[in-house]
Amino acid sequence: MTIGIARRRSKSRWFALGAVVLLLPLALGTAIVTAANGTLATTAGFEDADGNLIAQSPINFDWNSFSPVTWGGTAPYQNTSKTVNGWSFTGLTDAQKSNTDTGFAGGVKQDDNCASVNGGSAPNKDDLKRIYVATKSVAVPSDTTNPTHTFLELAWVRIPQNTTSPSAHVGFEFNQKTNGACPGTTSDGLVKRTLGDLLFVYDFEGSSTSNPTLTVRKWVVNGTPCDVSSDTGHGDCWGVAVNLTASGFAEAAVDTGANGTPLTALDTVAPTNETLGTNEFGEAGADLTAAGIFTSSSCVTLGQVEGVSRSSGNSGSAAMEDLVGPGQINVSNCGTVNIIKHTAPRGVNQAFGYTSTLAGSQMTCSLDNSPANFSLNDSGNTTADNTANTEHCINVPAGSYTVTEGANPSGFVFTSLSCTASTGSSGAQDGTTPKQADISVIGGGTVTCTYVNTQQLGAIKITKTDSKSGSGLAGATFSITGPNNYSASVTSGADGTICTGNLAFGSYTVTETGAPTGYVIDDSSGHAVTVDNNAACSDSPYVGEATSFSDTPTSDIQVNFRDGGSGTTSATISCDNATGTGSNTVASGWDTSRTVTGISAPTTITCTITIDP
Repeated sequence: MTIGIARRRSKSRWFALGAVVLLLPLALGTAIVTAANGTLATTAGFEDADGNLIAQSPINFDWNSFSPVTWGGTAPYQNTSKTVNGWSFTGLTDAQKSNTDTGFAGGVKQDDNCASVNGGSAPNKDDLKRIYVATKSVAVPSDTTNPTHTFLELAWVRIPQNTTSPSAHVGFEFNQKTNGACPGTTSDGLVKRTLGDLLFVYDFEGSSTSNPTLTVRKWVVNGTPCDVSSDTGHGDCWGVAVNLTASGFAEAAVDTGANGTPLTALDTVAPTNETLGTNEFGEAGADLTAAGIFTSSSCVTLGQVEGVSRSSGNSGSAAMEDLVGPGQINVSNCGTVNIIKHTAPRGVNQAFGYTSTLAGSQMTCSLDNSPANFSLNDSGNTTADNTANTEHCINVPAGSYTVTEGANPSGFVFTSLSCTASTGSSGAQDGTTPKQADISVIGGGTVTCTYVNTQQLGAIKITKTDSKSGSGLAGATFSITGPNNYSASVTSGADGTICTGNLAFGSYTVTETGAPTGYVIDDSSGHAVTVDNNAACSDSPYVGEATSFSDTPTSDIQVNFRDGGSGTTSATISCDNATGTGSNTVASGWDTSRTVTGISAPTTITCTITIDP
């Protein structure tokens, strides 16, 4: 049965889990849903509540699954990162039992923004030596509203303890890094907090039977409301805490050494393999999506993490103690998708249409904000890409999507589709629909898919013949004009033919511009040729387009007159030629001449000489 009855409040949300009614502030999001069926560990695929680092059946994935890792930096302040099985892992180390250990100045509280950091040795129970963080986007098909959940795994390691039941109060702060670094030289890499930054606090009151709690707070502005009531209305602060373990959105465990035997065994992700003792290790896992911290309607990207310890679980009065980090991290519930268009050969001016299921109110794309339909053009590119041939979408909610290229434009054939993806995300050509890219994006992931379409190129073969004999004619010149301002001039070869290839599909015009010597152009009009067949001049047999022209051979005649010696005779000469060009230029040694050149054969010409006209 459900215990408790409460009235709905404007800034609160009630929901039931099992037999308890819980209240979560809306600061954690507007789409709070119940946790996935079964333990978080089973859904996430990470053993986050067994209190050790060992991969065990049936999940078979725990912190030691990241080993071996390579640690950078200089001891004792080192860092590492690695991705295994889709889990992005970050580890940070810290000095221990040292007066130079990074810690907080006296009087610093959890709410203090840009707190002063100094060297000093933290109390035994608060002296952290390592923190581990891992995150992954996991498909949860049962949640139809948010089918991909972001899981966060946390772990802390502290120095050997002096008592058998030491309490632990460890905070994991995640910053968006959008407000810049803290001023001064005492902040030790801390950044100014931004609205929506997250603080996860792990509280453990030492006992072999205690259940650790994991709470979360969001950074709010103007102090409404604050986790520490006295801060409300007085400035920026951590918002009201929400108990994730009590609400079923998180689970946690500490190696309490039940029956005197530590559960942790060997820590193999540490810089040096180390067997941890009782109460030295604690872990937790949280479903950030189920808790409403990450939702499909908003993108959150956290770029920095630090681990902190405090003297007690009271966030108002507890003094801040040790600091681990900060370190760089990428925790996000959104990713990036790039769709690129290439033509073969590159740079052809042709638009290609696409449809996609990419969506999300916070998503932005370079060509449009709702890429249900978009087009790409590779025009002018040689080896690089530009904004015209690339759809670049950021803040894509983690999930599965498809992108499909439309019908081939005339003169193009689909050639290939290939995808690359950062670890954890994926992209591939669909097995049934070749033009469809199947894309899966995790938080912080990137998928890039490239489509290639090969331009279909044709050829035009021109044949030039003698109209009298039918034999091929060399030396005839032709102009060819066509799509995209194509223009070429060609000359027939010895066999009377010339072939021009690598022609884009479209309509062309072939015109004879010059006849061979001794011939006249029979047809000076342009011949229309439609190139729509993939062909090359070298094809055997040739299957491209063809057109033909013929030229007629020409003759020259000359008729001359001169006086027989008397010096008294003269003449006029006329010819009835229908073709050719006439001239009355007097030939050397003659008194009168008529020359006609370029007469098309066959023909009959009559010339009349009138003497003493």
